[in-house]
Amino acid sequence: MASVTKGRRLMGEINVVPYIDVMLVLLIIFMITAPLLTQGVKVDLPKAGAEPLDPQMLKNAIPIVLTVDREGRLFLSIGGNPQSALDAEVVGARTTAALRRNPESPVLVRADNGVAYGHVVQAMVILQTAGAKKVGLITDPLPQPGRPR
Repeated sequence: MASVTKGRRLMGEINVVPYIDVMLVLLIIFMITAPLLTQGVKVDLPKAGAEPLDPQMLKNAIPIVLTVDREGRLFLSIGGNPQSALDAEVVGARTTAALRRNPESPVLVRADNGVAYGHVVQAMVILQTAGAKKVGLITDPLPQPGRPR
């Protein structure tokens, strides 16, 4: 009995339709999750001609960032939801715990341009009493002449 292989030929092409389907699903997932990944509070940072942070300092540890918004509310980048306002005691306790685990963590303050100077000083005092040896301030760079914004 001879087998008949009539009409069957080997196909040398790859069917890419399933790959396109997977790509479209991944695209939709990334489009939905990308806005969720931008964490933080909207803050209008002051402009200053300060030197940028040393990349080696940021490579060794994740910085602790305390944000002070226009109303003087405090937001901490570690522990819990970074978009929920905290009181001074909670900020101090979380910062103390983080600095006990890693005393070399950089500690930075992100303060809105319109916040009262006293709120920024109070935030820095909270961080220093929590054990931060150095506290840095985050600013936006000055606009370069001739460069579009």
